[in-house]
Amino acid sequence: MSVGDAELDVSDEGAGEPVVLVQTALTADELRPLATALREGYRTVLYHRRGYGRSSPDAGPGSIVRAAADCRRLLTALGIERAHVVGVSYSAAVALQVAAGAPHRVRSLVLLEPPPVHVPSGPDFRAANDRLIRIRREHGAAAALDEFLSLVIGSEWRSDVERYVPGAIAQMERDAATFFDTDLPAVLAWSFGPADAARIRCPVLHVGGQRSGPWFAEVREQLLGWFPGAGDVTIAGADHSLAMTHWREVADAVEAFLRRQPRA
Repeated sequence: MSVGDAELDVSDEGAGEPVVLVQTALTADELRPLATALREGYRTVLYHRRGYGRSSPDAGPGSIVRAAADCRRLLTALGIERAHVVGVSYSAAVALQVAAGAPHRVRSLVLLEPPPVHVPSGPDFRAANDRLIRIRREHGAAAALDEFLSLVIGSEWRSDVERYVPGAIAQMERDAATFFDTDLPAVLAWSFGPADAARIRCPVLHVGGQRSGPWFAEVREQLLGWFPGAGDVTIAGADHSLAMTHWREVADAVEAFLRRQPRA
């Protein structure tokens, strides 16, 4: 599907109100189980962003604003005037940017733990990512990938990820350069604050993991401050990989939220 200067690989299934699931960073098909669960009652659109899967390649520092523009162009190309938008981690930043930049295009917003760039511990998050970028520069994308996922998931990350998303390891290794060279600089450069959040008028749901740690606890507090009427769901036993490891519970929370929204 053409979105200006790029071609995006798109899965468009089901029928009903459209739900667009924005691919998160690194694991291109992490949201496929969630999309499959939602297509029972909704038209689900799941796409690979630039530099991932079969979408157009990308190079150099990326931009959350540009990624949001890609999402809006995709809606237009698919003939979708308004959609529920779901984002996870990196793509939750993209979803926020879509809703702030074009409020009339977003019916509701589901956010699974956006990146902790603008919270009190943001400097620690930035330092950790700067270290990953340095490892990538000095030792290559494969070394940085192993360092990153060993910290986030554990030393057995290959078997753990493959169990939940078959074929993901080969895809992640192919697309690791996009993650380190494009996505990380993009999220570190992302500017978003209360004035941006105030432009978002649609219902908002935050879904987080009980074991996601202090960075994402601060993100939750920030979002609930920006959106006082937002829904708030915590998945027991889950960490930041909740969309992959606890997708059934996440799907239940998202479906319950969507059912509460007025029909078009």
